[in-house]
Amino acid sequence: MQTQWTFPDSVASAAMGTELGPLTTLSNDPDVTDVFILSNGQVFADRGYGAIHVTGLRLPPDEALDIARKLIEQGGRHLDEASPVVDVRLGSGIRVHAVLPPVAVGGAVVSIRFQRASQRGFDDLALDITEEVRHTVLYAVDHYDTVLITGATGSGKTTLLASLLSLASPRDRIVTIEDVSELIIDHPHVVSLECRQPNIEGVGEIALHHLVRESLRMRPTRLVVGECRGAELRDLLSALNTGHRGGAATLHANSLEDVPVRLDSLAALAGLTSEQLARQAHSAFDLVIHVTAGHGSARTLDLGRFVLMEGDRLGVIPITPEAL
Repeated sequence: MQTQWTFPDSVASAAMGTELGPLTTLSNDPDVTDVFILSNGQVFADRGYGAIHVTGLRLPPDEALDIARKLIEQGGRHLDEASPVVDVRLGSGIRVHAVLPPVAVGGAVVSIRFQRASQRGFDDLALDITEEVRHTVLYAVDHYDTVLITGATGSGKTTLLASLLSLASPRDRIVTIEDVSELIIDHPHVVSLECRQPNIEGVGEIALHHLVRESLRMRPTRLVVGECRGAELRDLLSALNTGHRGGAATLHANSLEDVPVRLDSLAALAGLTSEQLARQAHSAFDLVIHVTAGHGSARTLDLGRFVLMEGDRLGVIPITPEAL
């Protein structure tokens, strides 16, 4: 398994020419999805199978800080002592998250995600699945089942979601709601909504749960929430239980079995009891797809359905191969 990649000397010693400076070579690599700058100046890159150390490249503290500030400013925000943690999306399809000291210990920490313009179809994804699993997932899209896609960070939830939505009928109106826009959907009718962070005075924020409510006035055929993190869960479940079928959402979870626990913790943030969550989630979602990214191998998909357990608690049962 590859654990490091040696950076070319000619590039590592190059002066800053763009906002990305010596990282430009990594950004031009179509296989690189993420680049990370550590507080000590070390650089890691992810080519789809986990972050590996980029040897031969180490950024001085001033240069790392300069890259962070230029990227954040390009996204219309400022990175300084008053705003030491900033997340922006650039028009070129780059998402940047930067943290300054003293929040980041030792130096600036930068995470850069590249959303590649070329969108792969579902059958082009590196998936290790049976024909039965493939048929079940595609059937869910065709029959307007509401899907919850779960998985760990970097497992490929967003990529899978985008590929499935690209298969939706061209007559569908897809409305996507994201904290920071990442979904690239090959579909003729997509409305993309993105949250707005508060300005330096702490005003002007438009949160995810607010956009969920507003999206219902847009007559979506498929309502999509890029990632459930908190209060928006209440509005999403309410929408999905009032006739908005065929939508989707993603959720961070380590395994299929952990999904009910994760939802329960978010329900508390949304002001829902465990019983309310169980009944609404059971009615709202038709299929749970858990994505697992293999280290150096294809991703796998585990399928499940929500069930009501004793005491009105939410549970999930795996869909076995025999049931497909």
